[in-house]
Amino acid sequence: MYDIDKSLFWIGHASFYLKCGDYTLFIDPFGISAEVSRTKADLILVTHAHFDHFSKKDMGSVSKKDTEIITSTQTLEEKKGIRIARPGYNEYFHGVKIEAVPAYNVNRERLGFHPKANQWVGYVIETDGTRIYHSGDTDLIPEMGNMADIDYALLPMGGTYTMDVDEAIKAAEVIGAKTVIPMHYKNLLGVEGSRKAEEKLKSKLKNVRVLKEVQEPTYSFK
Repeated sequence: MYDIDKSLFWIGHASFYLKCGDYTLFIDPFGISAEVSRTKADLILVTHAHFDHFSKKDMGSVSKKDTEIITSTQTLEEKKGIRIARPGYNEYFHGVKIEAVPAYNVNRERLGFHPKANQWVGYVIETDGTRIYHSGDTDLIPEMGNMADIDYALLPMGGTYTMDVDEAIKAAEVIGAKTVIPMHYKNLLGVEGSRKAEEKLKSKLKNVRVLKEVQEPTYSFK
């Protein structure tokens, strides 16, 4: 049985690492502390090219000699050990299935941040019968209605660049995940704004899980 408490760790912002037995994945490593960098990645997933998701410095801090990378367009060149993922990409690594899904803005005020034409992505990670959806930076998009059997949905709710909390609630309802985990909001909303967003999310959805970051933030957007 997959134990999320011992397997999924929120570093902060949209950054996580995931233990799949003895195989470790990092998603959008950013602002990595010295302590967290002691954990090394077998595989790194990058959702898109913005600095707070694609950070060569932080990728390097969690990499080892044989770390593989799956990344979006507009980041790295494809070569041995580096694959470029567009929506529809899927492959197995060490028995873990990685599927790239669309991530983009539809809100008129956000269209320039994450254009659909960029083909940036979120990921569905399937391990030990558990499906984890990291949405990347996105709005509520039609493709979310095609999600199937998602156990954990990691959804942004900070607004400005992605869905806000009201949109995240609607997205969660469309996806139908067993558990919803918010991300990408604390540095945008601040302490009080984040507390209110968490409370609203919990008041509207019965299946919310707010993770505690495994490190103090090492960065600021202010």
